[in-house]
Amino acid sequence: MALLGGILFQEKVSRLLCKQNGKPVLKPNKPLVLRDAVTIRKPKKGEATCITELSVMMACWKQNNFVDSLCSKEMADFYTCVGEAQASMKKAGETSLQGGRLQPQPTNLLLKRYPNLRFEI
Repeated sequence: MALLGGILFQEKVSRLLCKQNGKPVLKPNKPLVLRDAVTIRKPKKGEATCITELSVMMACWKQNNFVDSLCSKEMADFYTCVGEAQASMKKAGETSLQGGRLQPQPTNLLLKRYPNLRFEI
């Protein structure tokens, strides 16, 4: 079944690329060559963690006139949540592959080492 779909796709592409007179229908507006660099973007910020623990701790402070000793359990819960979140971020940051993609800096290094050919052989 997949073979039939592939054949139909190839036929459609060949119809789009060639008319009866041989001129291509699809005309690229830029050269069909890969660049030798990737843009460096800032990583997306993750969602906020430990918001519920923080709000519980602040509500406790407000009820007890900001006395730390009366809210020690809530503070301990918040600090353990923050510690777990930092450990998970550090573990995720150790890998250079995020989501199956290479980071921009190593990608640019590899593209500079092995540039694209700008001419046809």
